[in-house]
Amino acid sequence: MTQPSTPAQKFDPLRAGEYQTQSRIALAGYDACHDLAACMIAASLGNPAQAHMLIVGAGGGGQEIVAANRLGPDWHFTAVDPSPPMMDLAVEQLTQAGLAARTHFHLGYVDDLPEGQQFDAATLIGVLHHQPGDEAKQRLLASIADRLAPGAPLIVAGNRLAYAEHPLLLSAWGERWRMHGATAEEVHAKLGKILEGADPPASEETVAQLLSEAGFGQPTWFFSSLFWGACLARRQG
Repeated sequence: MTQPSTPAQKFDPLRAGEYQTQSRIALAGYDACHDLAACMIAASLGNPAQAHMLIVGAGGGGQEIVAANRLGPDWHFTAVDPSPPMMDLAVEQLTQAGLAARTHFHLGYVDDLPEGQQFDAATLIGVLHHQPGDEAKQRLLASIADRLAPGAPLIVAGNRLAYAEHPLLLSAWGERWRMHGATAEEVHAKLGKILEGADPPASEETVAQLLSEAGFGQPTWFFSSLFWGACLARRQG
């Protein structure tokens, strides 16, 4: 099976169209994770009246922005995503929510953003495990660090355990799909795609090391759901 040459190519129009339903099945607690991420950001910033957040991988609906807006109704956002279908979905959803006017949509990568701008906070949700290899992961984290003010918080959320090393969690993941109506054949196919299509960090310790190398402090973990975990780390310096 030929794999997409870049993570962005995984999210074609078909996958983008089903993302909001499929992601909530694949991640038990999808909305709770985003809500808690917004709470962690607000708490770490002291719940300011004004803030500008960098949302990396915002495609698929911009749920990070929807959740953050409930705590920061005057905050502004820069939404970054390299997949046109996924970004289209974010624009549509955020326009319907009345949040497009406070959101700058950037179709591309963090490295493409203008140099010199520093954000008050950032999120990287559901992205890191799609980066192939630790070098690419660390490079993305470092790029985000370069655009954060000293002490600014970053939320990192995604799968953070090696799939093959945790067969019970993998089996439970399959049962999650079966609970939502998938047949045994469909579960087998989904698990096969999971094993082939992503490269999660091997452990929480690996995530902490990647963050440290990119210029962040020790992460605080605040959410877990099977392979998925979410943490907050602050930009050092």
